[in-house]
Amino acid sequence: MKIHHLLFAGLFFLLGCNNAPTANHAKTVELNNPILPGYFADPSLVQYDGKFYMYVTADPWGTDFLSCWVSDDFQNWTFNKLNWPTKEACTSAKSGNSMVWAPSVIQKGDMFYMYVSVGSEVWCGKASHPLGPWENALGDVPMIEYDLTKYYHVIDAEVFNDDNGRSYLYWGSGWNWINGHCFAAELNDDMSSFKTEAVEVTPTRYFEAPLMVKHNSKYYLTYSEGKTMDETYEVRYAVGDNPLGPFTEAANSPVLTMNDSLKVYGPGHHTMFTYEDKNYILYHRHRWPFETGTAYRQTCISEFTFNDTRNEINTIIPYHTQTFPNIDKPGNQYLHQVSVTASSQSAEYHSAANVLDNSYATRWEAAEDDKAPSLTASVKEDNLLKFAEILFEYSWKTYYFKAESSNNGKEWHTVADFTESGISGSPVVFPITVTGKQLRITFVDNENAAQPSIWEIRFY
Repeated sequence: MKIHHLLFAGLFFLLGCNNAPTANHAKTVELNNPILPGYFADPSLVQYDGKFYMYVTADPWGTDFLSCWVSDDFQNWTFNKLNWPTKEACTSAKSGNSMVWAPSVIQKGDMFYMYVSVGSEVWCGKASHPLGPWENALGDVPMIEYDLTKYYHVIDAEVFNDDNGRSYLYWGSGWNWINGHCFAAELNDDMSSFKTEAVEVTPTRYFEAPLMVKHNSKYYLTYSEGKTMDETYEVRYAVGDNPLGPFTEAANSPVLTMNDSLKVYGPGHHTMFTYEDKNYILYHRHRWPFETGTAYRQTCISEFTFNDTRNEINTIIPYHTQTFPNIDKPGNQYLHQVSVTASSQSAEYHSAANVLDNSYATRWEAAEDDKAPSLTASVKEDNLLKFAEILFEYSWKTYYFKAESSNNGKEWHTVADFTESGISGSPVVFPITVTGKQLRITFVDNENAAQPSIWEIRFY
């Protein structure tokens, strides 16, 4: 990142202190899917010290680093790049050109352990904090090497801590989107070596992304089938009495599938977690508009429940909203009476109005032939714009722009200038040092610049 959000944290704290929480707060809040601004897949979640840490693959098809989003209320997320794993640090003679993807992170004792795929190999990392610094638990070698004799991809490792203190690792996929194989083994206390030999535990219609959950003494091996690049991707599950199986696929499997009426395509590669006595599933789905054969996936959340009588997971409907406990945090009040115009848009569904719709499913994107793309916001109510928060399409790419404020649309004052250094991260926050009723953001041409595109802009 080319800017440190800590610089503005103090400013936001001071501003937030002037907004005391009201006496009556809603007990729940409605989350909009997707919950992250951008293309992120294969989520894994850690809850630690009052915060949520979400580890995800950056699309399309991973990057040379791993992304971690942090939130203290499950509504506002901050993007982080981890020091490890990286493609450079996790490359072997067999790892090929594939990037970093499919993380699984868990806490055991005072340490955190990560299992991540680079190419067709699994690497294990450890850290004393969810954000690291992380290190390879095995020095500079993978935990599970690419096995050319078994004809399956060594990817999508997921760890499971049983309530008896034992830990297990599950992994495996197939070739050409068929014939998936799932392997499992018990881990030693170091969490980076195996206590038992790996055994195959493949349930019916398994392809990849295994995840183990335990409920009422039953072991639910959940997994994905289909192609992650199209609408066939879905979540299935099988049930057993032992973490190493055998597993029998449930009668109502699959439980999470495409929903054409909701325009949800390819939901899968999930994690499950419990918060305040309710169960939730995090998964990715394709962006809008859906294009088969692509990997622009976005992270979503849904609640799920068990049928204890039948030992089943009830069918999950991938709605575009999900209620979640409202974790009250004193802070800033967004200005809602704002309008926006743009110099251009690349398509009808990439209009300027999208940056104010409180949705990460839609965005504004400038036309490619626009040499000086700009976006102008105007406040309608009797307020002045004091802070701006921008969530760009890609949190790790660099954007070059200048921000100017005005009270009359004629005289403009520069309040932030990233035309030379550029800026990356999410959210990008800056004070409007010369307050006004309008803010104009103008992008400049730079060979290293990302195409101007924004999910949301928020003002204070």
